[in-house]
This record gives sequence, C-alpha cells and structure tokens, in this order.
Amino acid sequence: MLSDKDHSLPVAGESPTTSGAERFAIAIGALWFIGAGAYLVFGPDTAEGFDRAEFLLTAVTLLTPLAALFVGLASARSARIYRFEVAALRQSIEGLRKEVAADSDARAKIKQPDIEKKLDALMKATQKTEETVRATFTSARASGAPILPLAKGGPEEAQPLLALGTPVDDLHPPISNKDLIRALNFPESDSDKEGIAAMRAALKDRQARQVVHASQDILTLLSHDGIYMDDMRPDRARPELWRRFAKGERGKTIAALGGIRDRSSLALTSARMRNDAIFRDTAHHFLRRFDQLLQSFEETATDQEIASLTETRTARAFMLLGRVSGSFD
Repeated sequence: MLSDKDHSLPVAGESPTTSGAERFAIAIGALWFIGAGAYLVFGPDTAEGFDRAEFLLTAVTLLTPLAALFVGLASARSARIYRFEVAALRQSIEGLRKEVAADSDARAKIKQPDIEKKLDALMKATQKTEETVRATFTSARASGAPILPLAKGGPEEAQPLLALGTPVDDLHPPISNKDLIRALNFPESDSDKEGIAAMRAALKDRQARQVVHASQDILTLLSHDGIYMDDMRPDRARPELWRRFAKGERGKTIAALGGIRDRSSLALTSARMRNDAIFRDTAHHFLRRFDQLLQSFEETATDQEIASLTETRTARAFMLLGRVSGSFD
C-alpha cells in the first residue's frame, strides 16, 4: 500500500499535469528571455557600433541562467513523472495482490465443499455396502449355520465368510478395468451416475476398496494444505515405464513417473511428511496399496488403460507422494 507521503501523488490511471511551480518557472523564463532580447537589441552598446564577439559573449551571459532554469524545470518534471509511474505501479501491484488473495479464498471456498460432498457420498456408499453385507448373512445366522471367524489382520483385511469359508468378495465378479479407473478418479458430483456406479463396483472389490479408502484419506489430508489433484498437470510417462515399475524396477530409468512439477505442492507435502506422523503413515499406507493394485492391474490392462489410470486423481496423488518419498528412486 502507499505510504502517507505518497498521497499527494497523481492517482494511477491519470496523466501527470503541469504543476503550479512549473508554470511559475516558465513565466519567469519567458520574462527573462524577453528582457534579455530587449537588452541585446536596445542595449547601450548598440549605439556605439556592432561588435560581434562582444554581442555573443553578452548573449551567452544572459541566456545561461535561462538555460539552467529550463534544465532544472525538465529535471523536476522528469522526477514528477517518475513518482507518478511509481505510484501507479504500486497501486497496480496492490490491486493484483488483492485479486490473487480473493481468487485463492474463492477457490478454497468452492473446492472444500466439493471435497466434502465427495467424501460424504463415499461414506454413504460404504455404509450402504456394509449394510448389504450384513443383510447377506442374516438368514445364515438365523438358521444356526456356523460362521467362521474373520480373517486375521487389520480391519481392512477382515472379510465376512460364508458357512463353507468363502469370502463375501468372492461372490462378486472382479471389477472391470474401466470401472476401476473411473472409481479411482472419484465421482465428479452427485449427478455423476457413471462415477457413482463405478464407485459402488469398486467398494464390492476387496483390493479396489482398500485403494479407494486409502486414496480418500490422503486426498482429504492434502486438501487441508490447499493441494488438489485437479490443479496438477503432471508430465506423462509412457505406459512401458509404469509396467516396469509394477514389476519392481526402480532408479533413474523410471524416475519420469514422478511427473509432478508444482514446487509449492512438493514443498508442502515434503514438510508434512517430515513433521506430521499421521500424514506420513497415511501416505505410506496409500503408496503401498496403490503399488499392490498396480501390480495386478498391469497384468491385464492395455497401454491405453494404463494411460487412463495415470490421469486419475488417485494416480496423481501417487505421483506426488512417490516423488516426495523417493519411491521412484
């Protein structure tokens, strides 16, 4: 913002005008010029005869102060123009700063509700799937049929089993590559019927469900720092490199997979990885789940399907976190 001493400067957008001091100097200069001219023409030396050298010396003597006056006047005007331009530039910068701040606030206000809506939709879909699973076993429990205990491991590994030991997930056909890709990009809105259908299919598939949940968790944490996958424009890597990574290759030859170049997002994510244990554990869990999914996906996917997978929000999060954590080294 402008300081108090700049309040007298011209407002940006206006043109600098001639000041009162400049007009006064011009008037003094004009009077001096007229007086000097009259002296040279009607001076006392003209009656005694014309002496060229003496005339030139007298003219130079009379006109030197006038020249100095106009040099000073030009310098003062240049200084005023410079101050005017500085004031205009400062106001332009301040206006731009306010616009950027307003745009950032607006984007945060718009995107945060979108994230919340998507997460709410996912939670509702998850709850609906769990209710369906519970309903599947109601008749078995009522009839007294033995139910085997849940599989050992964490909550994500546990699966309800049928009387003969068949996991519930095995009752559903494997998710198609098309639905998996669509689900990993998450529904665009409540009206995205295709995205919601793909998400329901993913939640019925054990491995896809694990990746969706892990992706949901890490995307939520990233959004707290204003990092959104829709803003990312990663460099594309050839499907061949993704296949080599899925088969276990690491090093400089596949470093191009970390195609995220946004410096601010990289810096913020790196800081969270170092300082936030919850974020770090969530990120490593997500990286592990996506890596496992990629290994099985690569075996049946075409090059085009791999390219489509890398365009999803989940894959972009994997590129960002993988580059920060050194997964591609």
